[in-house]
Amino acid sequence: MIRAGRLKYVQTADGLAAQLGMAPGTLKNKRPYAQEGHPAPISSKSARALLWDSEQTKAFYAGKPIPPLPETDDDEDLLDRHEAAVEFGVTTPTWHKYKYDPRLAEHVVLVPAEGGTEHWPRRVLRAFKASRPGRGAGGGRGTGSGDAIPRDLILPRIAELLDANPAVTLAEVSDTLGIAMFPTAQEGLLRIRGQRIADLIEAEPDLEADQAAERLGYPKITRRGTAAAAKAELHARSAVRYLQHAADVLAQAGVAEPVQVEVRHLAGGHLAAAVPLTAGQGVPALVWDERYGWRTATGRRHPIGKETGTRPEGEGIRHLATGTHPEPEELLGELGAER
Repeated sequence: MIRAGRLKYVQTADGLAAQLGMAPGTLKNKRPYAQEGHPAPISSKSARALLWDSEQTKAFYAGKPIPPLPETDDDEDLLDRHEAAVEFGVTTPTWHKYKYDPRLAEHVVLVPAEGGTEHWPRRVLRAFKASRPGRGAGGGRGTGSGDAIPRDLILPRIAELLDANPAVTLAEVSDTLGIAMFPTAQEGLLRIRGQRIADLIEAEPDLEADQAAERLGYPKITRRGTAAAAKAELHARSAVRYLQHAADVLAQAGVAEPVQVEVRHLAGGHLAAAVPLTAGQGVPALVWDERYGWRTATGRRHPIGKETGTRPEGEGIRHLATGTHPEPEELLGELGAER
């Protein structure tokens, strides 16, 4: 968290490396910030990019007392996506859906300003949290009819209703939000419940899905469906961890653009994802399909293409490495052979 008025003192890992006269890679390897007494990062524990308060680090390396940071919450505090999720009482994946709402998007602060980590002022989060969905008057929408709210806001609004009442029914979701009961409300409610069960299981690996559902207050009649949704969510998260690592390695090598990987659910429940490459690589992007592994893409706009259920082949498509989860270094080697 960046406390109010302290944005100008934010220090990135590159900034700390420069302060210590190190290369960024050396800082990462030596981890001087892990030594006893070093100022703690001001970024959240789950953040991928570490941030510090430069006044604190300068004092530490000068052998001077470390000035304390404010402890009282302020409306102008800046929170990253993990902290924003906690502030709003939802999971980080759920927050990822919220952040596109114009009431949040227009207030986002990048730290650092060029391609940095997204933060939001606490006052903006509190105002958004206060804008709960109102109850509709007319029994939702029929199957196949248009929904009353934008599609990208449906999941965040369902999450709000689930926050207020873990046992909320499909009919209540449909009526309150003015969306079709089937499939919109049904799929959205199942997905959010599955995500929250997955959160508990990740925190407590020995926990069964039924036990997590009971702890969250979900009705017994929903347990079978939510268990399946949680299994799919955990499977997708495992894939994202592998894919994000691969994408980060490719980006650090300068062959791919830095991206936050998002998986796409194909027919049959299979997963796929795309990583755009930098100019000069000979191909616009790489595509990963959990059934077939990595391949090159022929287009950048729709790299995954139409799902056919078969191993994609054709002019301009080349399958890379071996297996479905090769080490990123294998991909780098094959991409180097293409250039």
